[in-house]
Amino acid sequence: MAVRSAMHEAGAAVLTQLLQFEVPAASRRTLPCPCGQQAHYRELRSKPVLTAVGQVTLSRPYYLCSQCGRGQFPADAELDISDTEFSPGVRRMLAAVGQEALFDHGRRQLKLLAGLEVTTKAVERTAEAMGEDIAARGQAEIQRAMQLDLPMMVGEAVPVLYVQMDGTGIPVVKKETEGHQGKTEGQPAHTREVKLGCVFTQTTWDEEGYAIRDPGSTTYVGAIETSEEFGKRLYLEAWKRGWSRAEKKVVMGHGSEWIWNQACEHFPGATQIADLYHAREHLWELARKLQPNDEACRNRWMMVQQDLLDGGKIESLVSSLRSIETSNAELAGKIRTEAEYFEKNAERMRFPEFRRQHLFVGTGVIEADCKTVIGRRCKQSGMFWTVRGANAILALRCCQFNGRFEDYWEGRRLA
Repeated sequence: MAVRSAMHEAGAAVLTQLLQFEVPAASRRTLPCPCGQQAHYRELRSKPVLTAVGQVTLSRPYYLCSQCGRGQFPADAELDISDTEFSPGVRRMLAAVGQEALFDHGRRQLKLLAGLEVTTKAVERTAEAMGEDIAARGQAEIQRAMQLDLPMMVGEAVPVLYVQMDGTGIPVVKKETEGHQGKTEGQPAHTREVKLGCVFTQTTWDEEGYAIRDPGSTTYVGAIETSEEFGKRLYLEAWKRGWSRAEKKVVMGHGSEWIWNQACEHFPGATQIADLYHAREHLWELARKLQPNDEACRNRWMMVQQDLLDGGKIESLVSSLRSIETSNAELAGKIRTEAEYFEKNAERMRFPEFRRQHLFVGTGVIEADCKTVIGRRCKQSGMFWTVRGANAILALRCCQFNGRFEDYWEGRRLA
């Protein structure tokens, strides 16, 4: 650690010398100002910058427009340190640790691993700023995609391409729940739903015919936004992944109406599959209400109904549910709701047919991703997010998970 510290000090001293700009030549002492006038060179000004090797001092030319009073530091823009005292390398570190864990944990990680002293607030602000920039670039890309016909993506054919959608609530500050109904009628909400989508491919299946997801093929999009906005976001991601080249296209989700609305809107013609295990949970919930005190009777009833469900005999299942007689109005309403759920999703529940095609019938991928991508970072004890902050970290986190973090930095460099 002592050797590292000495090397950092030496590196910072050398870097400080390299960052001493000279007084500009006479021919370069004026610059165009955004107001339309000319900004003139005034003096060399210094600025402290925290770099990967420690604190350095930058000295660079300052230009001032006498007409509007706007100052300019061209070197700051060239070095990508405008309005910040952190170098691009340090900001990349702050973003990486900020999306991974608690901001204070990130501060301690930078101290331990890189020998850099930063505040917790610096980690938070920098990570969120990077996430907002990623999100803004993504929104611009979505707008272009919606306004123009997307080009045909060149490449090899994709045997099976899956799109899965789900949502999970994260705790937010009180002001973010205004106008949002809680799970209990009449009670305010304490969370906001993050919609998460994933896209992955499948090429093979195992000896028993069960689908195998291609390793490393999953990419993600997620945000707190309306289903319509999210649908566009997921559509663009699927297109990037080769939707137009997919030989078989599959959209999967549980029974939420917003999922199938977006599937029909943005992925017409795709095979739609409802999650088998979520459908089973619907039956188990009803079974517990029908037989709250008789476990054996409940299990026998479930065995019959689950056989119908797993066999794709949804019409028979619906008839069986509607044949149940009860004088309990609340229970009758529950039975009617579940019958309508299965009837509405009948074509999405032909599970034997889907399995004959070696397709997935469960949305375990997206459900696990809700825990990994969202829960692990945004649902820890004591956390309360603003929508703006959560969306920034989610954009940054998805970028990291998708393996596009370095591409983002390269794009910043070339911009």
